[in-house]
Amino acid sequence: MFPVNDTEQNRYTSLPFMTLAIILVNILSLVAVGNDIGVYYVLGTTPALVISQQGGGALTAVTHMFLHGGLFHLISNMLALWVFGRRVEDVCGPWRFLAFYLACGFMADIIAVITRMHSDIPGVGASGALYGVMAAYLMLFPKGRIRVLFLYWFLPVFNMTVLNGLWLGVSLIFWAGYILTADKGLIHSLISLYFPTLRAYLVILFFVLLEIPRALQVLVLDIEASIGHWAHLGGFFGGLLIFFFLRSDAFHRYRNELPL
Repeated sequence: MFPVNDTEQNRYTSLPFMTLAIILVNILSLVAVGNDIGVYYVLGTTPALVISQQGGGALTAVTHMFLHGGLFHLISNMLALWVFGRRVEDVCGPWRFLAFYLACGFMADIIAVITRMHSDIPGVGASGALYGVMAAYLMLFPKGRIRVLFLYWFLPVFNMTVLNGLWLGVSLIFWAGYILTADKGLIHSLISLYFPTLRAYLVILFFVLLEIPRALQVLVLDIEASIGHWAHLGGFFGGLLIFFFLRSDAFHRYRNELPL
């Protein structure tokens, strides 16, 4: 399941200036770095180097957010930033949103270093900060509408043949029943199946709950993961800081349970 866009309208501004600026900086960073792996050890967060006070030091708590491990890593993160960042920036204003974004990334970096102290693999990517933005969206717009791309119809999603067969059968029954009973026509029915619009809390909690067992596995079994699960959770908790960055009017509306 991949978030594609937020279907709700902004209240204060139509152009998410800072969100677009962050996306542009990330794109330019990937182009500038190219295949130079050494940059990741200098500007990425390598816990072992941070603990031993080597490498880029505290500066990497910021620079790691603007580096990515490849094109797919960049696209997935920037798409999520566009989906969830647009309305969060709207209720903060561009510069407060930037400060909030950096604060979440910094929180994610601290948690990642604490939980991976002896790791010599550099951590890069905006996902920690993005999980903070998602947490803010969850608190501010829990019933917002998020359009997602759902690719798992008819695809094997389990490690057991029996379960995959059961999933295929359920997919066929649901898929056929939905199309036969819907009044939208074939094309619109297919779009609704593969691009459904879900409540924001369902989408965000789906991603957060996936991180918890994986993060515990990394901590308890002391395994090295290619994804910064603890950075994601750290950034998500950093999202609780959003109320310090809201516009005064937006905070007033939230406190009085008015729509944002």
